[in-house]
Amino acid sequence: MNIGIVGLGLIGGSIGLDLRTLGYRVFGVSRREQTCQKAIALGVVDEASLELSLLSIADLVFICTPISSIIPTLKQLIPFLSSSAILTDVGSVKTPIVEGVGQIWPNFVGGHPMAGKAESGIEVAQLGLFENRPYVLTPNENTPLESVEKVEAIARLLKSQVYFCDPQEHDRSVAWISHLPVMASASLIVACMSDSNPTVVKLAQKLASSGFHDTSRVGGGNPELGRMMAQYNRLEVLRSLYSFRDEVDGFIQLIEQEDWQTIEEKLRYTEQSRRLFLKE
Repeated sequence: MNIGIVGLGLIGGSIGLDLRTLGYRVFGVSRREQTCQKAIALGVVDEASLELSLLSIADLVFICTPISSIIPTLKQLIPFLSSSAILTDVGSVKTPIVEGVGQIWPNFVGGHPMAGKAESGIEVAQLGLFENRPYVLTPNENTPLESVEKVEAIARLLKSQVYFCDPQEHDRSVAWISHLPVMASASLIVACMSDSNPTVVKLAQKLASSGFHDTSRVGGGNPELGRMMAQYNRLEVLRSLYSFRDEVDGFIQLIEQEDWQTIEEKLRYTEQSRRLFLKE
């Protein structure tokens, strides 16, 4: 099987490294010649090009572009593809992608490998990035079963933990554990910067340690990615933000009422509940 990858960043590059190690021939396309050369030098791909026509021999193509570019890229790619070629993506929002792509290329399997780093780019691609990490597949009733099985097999070769779910359920779930944290974390940073006393802001910056670093990390990440989370998963992000706002308002009310006992009870509940979200 020949593998094509459009978008040679962290995710696309890491997929390429793993699959080449497993003996697949990998062909990559990037917008930048410099990235193509780096991908070859790092062993991410066998061949790389600025031209999508390179992927005419691909049996399976991973589209690893930003969410906003997935469907436009696919439309540009279609003229070069074999009719039997399987397409999949790595986007963190699935409903608009699965619905949009399904109308123009039925042999598509929505995918979301949930792994990453704080850094981005081909330079930080690594072997084993997806090992023991969730890899979500979101086929619908029109997705060819054979295509789903082939993408699943590749995901398992990456040593991922494969999950299947409805695109809408995926988007609602990741709103809670990925997209809401970005918005909440960003709000924390903005709130800290908004203190009217500049001396306090400077002091807070000097005193900030692991607690602030942990809770602010995702809010200080890639702005384009955060914007696309909000744009393409708008309804579910709003749903989670409304619920989060209600919880913040609840804590405000308890503190105003000096109801310390209820606050402690809520924190005992969150102490126990957090463990349900942690990997063993």
